[in-house]
Amino acid sequence: MSKALDIHRKLKGKIEIRPKIKVSKRNLGLIYTPGVVEVTREIANNPEKSYEYTGRGNNVAIITDGSRTLGVGNTVPEASLPVMEGKAMFLKLLAGVDAYPLCLNTKSKEEILRTIEILSPNFGAFNLEDTLAPKSLEIMEELRQKDFIVFHDDEQGVAIVVLASLLNALKVVGKKLGKIKICVAGAGAAGYGIFKILNYAGVKNMIFFDAKGIIFKGREGDNKYLKEIAKGTNFGNLRGAKIEAILGADVFIGVSGVGNLLKSSDIKLMAEKPIIFAISNPNPEVLPEEIEKIAKEYIFASGSSNFKNQINNIIVFPGVFRGLLDYRKKMDLALELKIAESIAFLVKQPKKNKIIPNPFDKRLVKTITLCIKNFC
Repeated sequence: MSKALDIHRKLKGKIEIRPKIKVSKRNLGLIYTPGVVEVTREIANNPEKSYEYTGRGNNVAIITDGSRTLGVGNTVPEASLPVMEGKAMFLKLLAGVDAYPLCLNTKSKEEILRTIEILSPNFGAFNLEDTLAPKSLEIMEELRQKDFIVFHDDEQGVAIVVLASLLNALKVVGKKLGKIKICVAGAGAAGYGIFKILNYAGVKNMIFFDAKGIIFKGREGDNKYLKEIAKGTNFGNLRGAKIEAILGADVFIGVSGVGNLLKSSDIKLMAEKPIIFAISNPNPEVLPEEIEKIAKEYIFASGSSNFKNQINNIIVFPGVFRGLLDYRKKMDLALELKIAESIAFLVKQPKKNKIIPNPFDKRLVKTITLCIKNFC
């Protein structure tokens, strides 16, 4: 991985700010003083005109507190900066969105919320990233109540791309969404988002487990989001852990953050033609060679670009922010479902190693943006 260190050291950051106009003596008085005063007066009379006369309508703040940083977990906010710069880079590269990484030196929910409120005159939308659940879910809940345009990539982005991939994987193995058993490892922001969208899409049989074991109604010490998962899944109130959860499952979805969580003996407990989404980064819950010890017919996907099917929120967030900014709409489950179906439809003939579009598929941003535009 020394090459990754080398390129980051050489670049000293993956993004930069550039002017949109060539500045000259002739236009200086128009784009700066005294001409800019006309613009400030317009906006002072009507703050909404900031979307018309400034870059606000194309600006996204990527907010994190570093409490769930890729590869290192709960750490200093500075460690999140390379990841946030990467998000900003892809928003610009793929969707023309100007995004600003803002790694906050606080772990306080109240301070994060207040910071977003204070920053709001500068941005058309906010992207919540790499913040530990349930705090991140609480922040999202309060931001929605305050009428912000906000997208939680670890929750909603992962959920959308998981459902899109699952719809196509089921076509390949010849199974139906409403008749399968799904086992999900992990119940943080990503797990909660997956629960919400799969439940909304019509999945009847889901079992979730985390470090404490299977999530069931009445389990002690659970927060309100885990209790919501318990209410909408595991209708037999099954107890146990990984083995009990995965028994007979058609689909395994891993968002646990635990590499090598599954062994071939676990895969053996699954139904025929298993679908395995080992999404955790940088180390997936299982590798294909472990699956192949047991199953010859299977579908495997991970969150990494090292494998054929990459289930990563990079497929989703550029198009989502393009659409949210352009049409000033807010996300809900109905829109999430519509976007997932639209992404899945881009793969006309799904195959074992092709269930989801490539992140650089130029149709993605246009398809997602159009979906947001047309959604009522």
